[in-house]
Amino acid sequence: MLKKGYKLYSILLGECPRCHEETMYENKNPYKLKTTIKLNENCSSCNLHYHLEPSFFTGSMYVSYPIGIAFTVPPFLISHVLCSASLLTTLFAITGTLIVFLPIIARLSRNAWINIFVSYDKDAVEKYTSTNQ
Repeated sequence: MLKKGYKLYSILLGECPRCHEETMYENKNPYKLKTTIKLNENCSSCNLHYHLEPSFFTGSMYVSYPIGIAFTVPPFLISHVLCSASLLTTLFAITGTLIVFLPIIARLSRNAWINIFVSYDKDAVEKYTSTNQ
């Protein structure tokens, strides 16, 4: 299921959307808050420039909303439906979940956004290395 060549591979692992060879981020750990959304300038394997245009990742906020909703459904179901907690307790559970998973949601939304515009090319690394020799 998570093999190179599939969009889901790049989205979930934060790999380059064109070659799937290396991470797009300066630091793989999303919980290093100073570098959560800092990207490398280019992919060193295929030379894809990650900032396709100025303010490119502003559009990722459109993707972050449904991803955030997906993260709020389980705490709602667990706290309100299964445990019969009050609405206030359920609200705290949802808010806490969103705060804890915010770095992951931010990265997933950026990964999904760039994958909408850049497709996988299995020959990208080969093309890049052949033009630079």
